[in-house]
Amino acid sequence: MPWIYTIVGLLIGCVVGVVIARLTTPQYKNQKSLQKDLDSAKFALEQQRQELMDHFAQTAEMLDIIGKDYTKLYQHLAKTSSELVPNLPEQDNPFIKTIVKHKEPDTESQNAQNQNFPPKDYALGASGMLRDEEKPIIHSKDIVNAQVS
Repeated sequence: MPWIYTIVGLLIGCVVGVVIARLTTPQYKNQKSLQKDLDSAKFALEQQRQELMDHFAQTAEMLDIIGKDYTKLYQHLAKTSSELVPNLPEQDNPFIKTIVKHKEPDTESQNAQNQNFPPKDYALGASGMLRDEEKPIIHSKDIVNAQVS
């Protein structure tokens, strides 16, 4: 029985000694202050990252607005150039070449066209996707040349 008291007393003494040593050493206080500084730096970094993401989102929105305004301006210039100078040859009009690219589609005519045709993902009969036939390759410059002509 005296051994048990000795072992329990030794364990309690070790625990009390470790606690006193931790509280009185300057490294423990230094470690706490470093941890506090680290936490504040992490918070500041996360806050700055969030501000940066907000900045990029706002910039993207502004660029989108600028692009839409530029398209409207270009369409206005193309329309008024043909109205104000009606006798200008096509090769001298800088807007004729790209006016087709920048035209906004007419939503009413698109809705009327879509009502007459099935959806694009609807296939009449076999589409031939699983056959070993070679499909014709259509190059974009062929389509552009066909539209310009």
